[in-house]
Amino acid sequence: MSVESATPVPAASGPGPLRTPPLVAGGAPLLGHAWNLVRDPLGFLAKLRDHGDLVRIRLGPKTAYAVCDPELVGALLKRPEYIVGGPLWDTLEVLLGKGVATSNGKLHRRQRRMMQPAFRPERIADYAKVMEEEARATAARWRPGETVDVGAEMFRTAVRIVSRSLLEVDSIGEKADRIADSLHTVFEGLYRRMVLSAGPLYRVPTPANRRFEHALADLHALVDEIIAERRAAGPGGPEDLLAELLRATDESGAPIADQEIHDHVVSLVVAGAENVASTLSWTFHLLTEHPEQERKLVEEVNSVAGDRAITFADLGDLPHTRNVITEAMRIRPAAWIFTRRSVAETELGGYRIPADADIVYSVYAMQRDPRSFDRHLEFDPDRWIPERAADIPEFAMMPFSVGNRKCPGDHFSLAELALILGTVAPRWRLERVPETDTGTRVGITLHPKRLVLRAEPR
Repeated sequence: MSVESATPVPAASGPGPLRTPPLVAGGAPLLGHAWNLVRDPLGFLAKLRDHGDLVRIRLGPKTAYAVCDPELVGALLKRPEYIVGGPLWDTLEVLLGKGVATSNGKLHRRQRRMMQPAFRPERIADYAKVMEEEARATAARWRPGETVDVGAEMFRTAVRIVSRSLLEVDSIGEKADRIADSLHTVFEGLYRRMVLSAGPLYRVPTPANRRFEHALADLHALVDEIIAERRAAGPGGPEDLLAELLRATDESGAPIADQEIHDHVVSLVVAGAENVASTLSWTFHLLTEHPEQERKLVEEVNSVAGDRAITFADLGDLPHTRNVITEAMRIRPAAWIFTRRSVAETELGGYRIPADADIVYSVYAMQRDPRSFDRHLEFDPDRWIPERAADIPEFAMMPFSVGNRKCPGDHFSLAELALILGTVAPRWRLERVPETDTGTRVGITLHPKRLVLRAEPR
């Protein structure tokens, strides 16, 4: 039974009265803990579990509930009393509309069923040909001694892959750069709108607000261009996910609305490019800091592929490469903060949760928690060797979520990550230069601030 398929019923609380979660001390006048989430969000969230497994925080005039314990987060994501909603998703609707990421109930179930065929294993094997081509093209584009903006390069590659494989867009080269520029501006603006609920102020025509509105409008215009190009091509075009969306029908059998198609395409580009690009950027950064792990990865790839580039068929023989990616997603997750909303008064972990409460959890905090991970801040891909991974709590690591909100494109993304990393790393050794700034740029996703590296051939 899916999460949204049941009528919400408060869970049994067990013996004893329900408790009220403790209120975290501190915060600023009027803003409450929203100030902490602007000033030092990662540090604030990482310390929340010191106050309890489930705590209350103040976001302006509202009280929100922060879930810090992995087991309780797993329950939160699997129980019908909690739906996609809250500050994150309310904010993301500006970008994603009512696509599969933001919808609930019957609409979500229909949309998920519509998308799932595009991510079947046999389809991913077909998409892998595009992934291999784009990974090789990226590796061939660089020159010895060249300084490379790795974040921009990875985003461009990821946009091209999702656009060519799922949308079959011909003019993606120029569009990829525009999408990258627009998303960078939009994601930074969305994070502030999520934690600081100052709606009218965001309509004041300040330079920052104008940049945000222009970038958002340009992104939506780009997606409309992609859809219009496909419609203009007429029947007989490629059989990809965009074709399936254009043929899809709703519950009544009528074609789905153009706006829904638009929202799905935005969601695909955002999730399929932004998260992958962020993960690759952090992975290359971590490998520059841990040359022994880089050497081990390169030796593994070379032992499997020799002088040729790796292919999708090789991925099952690259366990260390997979572990490097998993560990990079653990210690440097792209998507790092999520929200839910309660639809009925209920309980979680023996605490009372009122109806219509906003609930926050952070995979960044959970995946770096010393209660779940030995040497929690150390980059250690070998922690994912099966005999060691067995000791990690079940929900302490969830880069693709769980339950019926689990990302349908997880296998697509993992194949893409491995093919790009396994193609580029054996050909190029990346080195830091003075312009490199590996501090964290906080937005809806996390990126290195300026990952500029010098490419030297191996």
